[in-house]
Amino acid sequence: MNEKWLVGVDLGGTTIKIAFINQEGELIHKWEIPTNKSEKGQHIPTDIAKSINQTLAEYGQQKSKLIGIGIGAPGPVNLGAGSIDVAINLGWENFQLKDILERETSLPVIVDNDANVAAVGEMWKGAGKGAKDLLFVTLGTGVGGGIIANGEIIHGINGSGGEIGHITSLVVGGALCNCGKTGCLETIASATGIVRLFIEELSSNHAPSVLRDYFEKHQTVSSIQVFEAATMGDELANKIIDQITLYLGLSLANLSNGLNPEKIIIGGGVSKAGDVLLNPLKEHFSRFAFPKVAQGVELAIATLSNDAGVIGGAWLAKQHFVNNDSQAIATII
Repeated sequence: MNEKWLVGVDLGGTTIKIAFINQEGELIHKWEIPTNKSEKGQHIPTDIAKSINQTLAEYGQQKSKLIGIGIGAPGPVNLGAGSIDVAINLGWENFQLKDILERETSLPVIVDNDANVAAVGEMWKGAGKGAKDLLFVTLGTGVGGGIIANGEIIHGINGSGGEIGHITSLVVGGALCNCGKTGCLETIASATGIVRLFIEELSSNHAPSVLRDYFEKHQTVSSIQVFEAATMGDELANKIIDQITLYLGLSLANLSNGLNPEKIIIGGGVSKAGDVLLNPLKEHFSRFAFPKVAQGVELAIATLSNDAGVIGGAWLAKQHFVNNDSQAIATII
């Protein structure tokens, strides 16, 4: 069977992940190219187009083999236009990504926020498989998220739905966030937030810590080290993990009380801590969630890792360029 492929693209500040994926969500081929941020990122669509053409040639395939492109991009997305309002790390401002990429590739393109795209990737083929109502949270350098209700991404009135990282934490005030607010969840539950909290505690709390000598020598620690120290019974590390899972559990419980999701998926680099993160998070979540909401939801670690973005991009392309066409034909008939 000469099945056509979908193209999933995950646009990051350092690398661009691209994949050919079949209509069942299986990876045919995945590769990366560097993100060219020179001249305000204007060469990025051309680089993507050239790389797709080159890889097609390597497979001995024509452009007609491809259905369309789904791409996840950082920053707020104007969904109607497929443009990026602002992506500081790429140098973009009101960048017409959809129009330019369609012109360069001669393929239809659908654009969404990268966290939303990763969320539908996990829904389609990852830890959220089978669920139509889910929350997806990425704990990395920042905190991102995507909300899916009845199988649809929640975008809101101007595309800002799912900004889970900017929920204000339990304590009014707190650290300044990049968004301009203070006390955002991102300042606590991100990798940088975890490190900040640990260093603050290290300087004011003189309890034993296996990381104290390391910090005094290097003047820094990593979030991974904090979780590793916790598994060794480090008192300070466990105190910080209890603190971040308290705030994260409260935020997710409040969201869940409004949305009643089937699954909550935790992704991003911090999620690699696994049960050291997940177990206390479940305890705090249960404290704050409405009992019936807590009974209905499963908290889990994401399973697709770096593939979530490209698989989610392929899902977007399938929904817009395959399923919609099929529905239109059925309506006509």
